[in-house]
Amino acid sequence: MSELEAELRRVVRGEVGFDVTSRALTTMDASNYRRVPLGVVAPYDADDVAAVLEVCRDHMVPVVARGGGTSIAGQATGTGVVLDFTRHMNRLLSLDPETRTAVVQPGLVLDRLQEAAAPHGLRFGPDPSTHSRCTLGGMIGNNSCGSHSVAWGTTADSVRELDVIGGRGQRLRLGQGWAGAPQGLREVVDGELARLRTGYPELPRRISGYALDALLPENGADVARSFCGSEGTLGILTEAVVGLVEAPRARALAVLAYADEGAAAEAAAGLLPYGPLTVEGMAADLVPSPHALPRGGAWLFVETGGESEREARARAEAIVRAADVVDSLVVTDPAGQRALWRIREDASGTATRMADGSEAWPGWEDCAVPPQRLGAYLRDFRALMTAHGLRGTPYGHFGDGCIHVRIDFDLLTEAGIARFRRFSEELAEVVVAHGGSLSGEHGDGQARAELLPKMYGEEMVRLFERAKGVWDPDDLLNPGMLVRPAPLDADLRFSVLPREPVDVAFGYPADGGDFSAAVRRCVGVAKCRTTSATGPAVMCPSFRATGEEEHSTRGRARLLHEMLAGELVTDGWRSTEVRDALDLCLACKGCRSDCPVEVDMATYKAEFLHHHYEGRRRPAAHHSMGRLPQWLRVVARTRTAFLANALARVRPLAWAAKRVGGIAPERELPRLATRTFSRWWEGRAKAPVGGAGELVILWPDTFTEHLSPSVGQAAVHVLEAAGLRVALPPTLRLRTPSGGAGVTVAMDPVSLLRGRERVCCGLTYVSTGQLDRARAVLRRTLDLMEPVLETAAPVVVLEPSCAAALRADLPELLHDDPRARRLADRVLTFAEALERLAPEWTPPRVDRAAVGQTHCHQHAVLGDAPDRRLREAAGLSGELSGGCCGLAGNFGFEKGHFGVSVACAEERLLPAVREAGESDVVLADGFSCRTQLEQLAGVRGRHLAEVLADGLERAEEADGVARPGSA
Repeated sequence: MSELEAELRRVVRGEVGFDVTSRALTTMDASNYRRVPLGVVAPYDADDVAAVLEVCRDHMVPVVARGGGTSIAGQATGTGVVLDFTRHMNRLLSLDPETRTAVVQPGLVLDRLQEAAAPHGLRFGPDPSTHSRCTLGGMIGNNSCGSHSVAWGTTADSVRELDVIGGRGQRLRLGQGWAGAPQGLREVVDGELARLRTGYPELPRRISGYALDALLPENGADVARSFCGSEGTLGILTEAVVGLVEAPRARALAVLAYADEGAAAEAAAGLLPYGPLTVEGMAADLVPSPHALPRGGAWLFVETGGESEREARARAEAIVRAADVVDSLVVTDPAGQRALWRIREDASGTATRMADGSEAWPGWEDCAVPPQRLGAYLRDFRALMTAHGLRGTPYGHFGDGCIHVRIDFDLLTEAGIARFRRFSEELAEVVVAHGGSLSGEHGDGQARAELLPKMYGEEMVRLFERAKGVWDPDDLLNPGMLVRPAPLDADLRFSVLPREPVDVAFGYPADGGDFSAAVRRCVGVAKCRTTSATGPAVMCPSFRATGEEEHSTRGRARLLHEMLAGELVTDGWRSTEVRDALDLCLACKGCRSDCPVEVDMATYKAEFLHHHYEGRRRPAAHHSMGRLPQWLRVVARTRTAFLANALARVRPLAWAAKRVGGIAPERELPRLATRTFSRWWEGRAKAPVGGAGELVILWPDTFTEHLSPSVGQAAVHVLEAAGLRVALPPTLRLRTPSGGAGVTVAMDPVSLLRGRERVCCGLTYVSTGQLDRARAVLRRTLDLMEPVLETAAPVVVLEPSCAAALRADLPELLHDDPRARRLADRVLTFAEALERLAPEWTPPRVDRAAVGQTHCHQHAVLGDAPDRRLREAAGLSGELSGGCCGLAGNFGFEKGHFGVSVACAEERLLPAVREAGESDVVLADGFSCRTQLEQLAGVRGRHLAEVLADGLERAEEADGVARPGSA
């Protein structure tokens, strides 16, 4: 243990982490930059912060304050000690509705403050799109703004007082009238009054540089305001008094459509006299599916407020009438507004990929110009990009003249980096020519600080240096930011990655087969750090359960990045740090859909486990649950399910089996079906088979086959009632699928010797990283399915996780086999099959409320719109919750995962079920979800097919109709 680490552990009550994982998680923020810190400290209180500063000053080690870690200009990275305030110093200390103020700690997430203020009709004015995970300390450090800045200004406008510890340990209470100013600061300002009065551009989003003009006597000598936007370079914030604003009782959202972004930009400033709460702009390039928006090529999101919905709507409609638009939409429904705002908020992630899939990066993320100059600036900006052969799609706070953009810089080659520098230097001159600020929201950091002389001149920058010297004489607080900056093209995070593609099992088609490019998808937007799931969202259940960065999608991506870099994580695929971080990944695939850049951590986990255990002994759970289809087929062939169930009820035997199999002792072993679905099917096939319409192949997944055959039986009943002809996949090499008369069988001698084989999606092998075995299983499946693929028959899969595996994992794992894509394209969910193949069929009316949870794989890969429509047609009312059940296949059964599994279930699923009425239907299409409900809540969840089959039976009994093959 180093002397620095030992001293910190001696004086700090919070956590001190100098281990590889702690350091790897903080090498990057959401910028293009990377620095490896010596260690990370999560201070417990202000005394801890003071102690850290004293120890680091003795050792001349820099200190970097970090909130949520989402800074886009590189100011949350450093080579010394990083302070993480999100662990302990994250509380709302008080809220006073009378004075409309709140006292907060720096690690408090903005949404938590908003939730506390809302019952009083109040809110914090600034609201960046990262409001669900950004911290108040980070917002003060960057002087963040958000979409409502045209109404409520920047964070500096909402700051009243700040508790700060200076570079030499002085504790200061900053406020107006020079309150808390360090000794010597007033003398610096008094000697430069003329420069401070004339040296700053006049615009609402001037964030660049130090706000020394806030110290002018006519501005109240406001030291707290001046501190805002200093990016942790002047002092360490430990507490803040912030002002709140009155929230409108009602809101309306007017979405104004224009032909292009230039027209929208020209119109934005003209809307400000109408007193809108927001004037946000974005173009069609950033909207994957614009069907929810009025027709046009670009849009302004203009929000209005009022005492009533009628008043808010009237103000919105007045703006629509005043605007020269192609089309418009006014929404007053809160849910509809949230859905539209999600489109805008996800732009920061969507913008990181161009339409052709190529990468785009920050660096010039948030320049701002006077709003009246925005249209002209955008034209010059686009011309400059074209001149350099670059592409990007601007969006952002058009009403404030602040533009966000990600540009397709090549930051991997020397030539590309040189172009990045030339473009940056020239764009700075364009911004200044329009009277703008290099930063309009996210700060200068390393990305722009080098260029501040272009905006302010050399004399003003030297004044910034003098102010920094007063606050932090030893230059230990976030050095290299704002003054005496590091070069903008140094410390680029991509420089450490391998230049040649890594040998991998999956195809990564969206990333050109390059695993490094797949890992680079994570740009640090940190949507995975949201502390509460809302709506249908799933990502990231393990972070919400643990609150630990290493168990977030971003944290795991950071560790994979460092594994590829090989500097900090030095043992590559054998890394125990990466393995431990991935261990609590539920492979729910929520990040595949909820992450704005579609990071697919479930696939990365399977890839890692494949390499990590290659040629090594695997955990017992990989054999017991990873090879579950094999074991269950043995039981079925030997017809010993009854015996297995009986033995599982003998506690000592069950305990021993779980111990040997690496299964959590808290878990009950599921009961096996004594009659498999296929055996039921074979017996049923002897009776007349209903359905004479289009042929569908019903996939007998492992769970339906061996554990829930009732689901398969119900699906057959419903599909046939809808007029479809049902068949099962071949179990031998057949020319046509089984399930009807006249089938011709091509007898393969090898297959005959082996006996019947079963198709399998390979899910359990993939989730445990047994990818060689998964490929073999999937190739055998494709061999069996070949006669089906020669027909037009779709494949209906009842288990959502198996459907997702066939649709997504199969073509990515067997990317060299064209049959894989053909089968993937045939896969339909139960609801999709009914909607597409039997559009005229009317389901039975159930007319009951439904509760439960949309399967996480369904949400992430398959989509649930057909299910929603089918439930509505059947009279199943109510919305299913998002999130993850927590069992997630083998995850919740593995030893050591029970606590996290339960925590995930307790987040949304179990509360929803407990609050349900006695007559409510508990829907759970996934076997894992049903098992979790049964074991934790004593509730039987049902597949939608079972609910509809029951409805059909009731209708048939009422009509005196016998169910085909039911005898």
